[in-house]
Amino acid sequence: MTYETLFIGLIVAVLYVEIMDIYPGGIIVPAYIALYLDQPLRVLATLIIALMSLYTYKFLSRFFILFGKRRFVIFVLFGALWAQLWFIISPHFFPDALELRAVGWVIPGLLANNLEKQKIIPTLASLLTVSIITYFLVRIILWIGM
Repeated sequence: MTYETLFIGLIVAVLYVEIMDIYPGGIIVPAYIALYLDQPLRVLATLIIALMSLYTYKFLSRFFILFGKRRFVIFVLFGALWAQLWFIISPHFFPDALELRAVGWVIPGLLANNLEKQKIIPTLASLLTVSIITYFLVRIILWIGM
């Protein structure tokens, strides 16, 4: 049901952007978050890593000229870097380390990019809304038996 969830999430996200004019962390991010809503620690780890990437960017932007493609690459790069470091370090601090890892390497960077563009609260509220709608639409479709 992974492909169906991603497809439904993509449609819901595009409709949401058209209606609300707010990106829910990117177009594909809510679909991936919806895949893992039954694992809240993974969603939490992804949000934490996205925020770490955002604040790393804000720190680096004091010293480097970061805009356009360079800015986007920095977000994706640090999202992947923090996700990998989190995966390596978290077993030393948390007993359920496998539950507390990010959703992929690219998703935190894409989310951080939108957090910087649109601010944190509107982006996270939109992400949560679109992810929950996607999650329940997929569950309804599974229940109907399509």
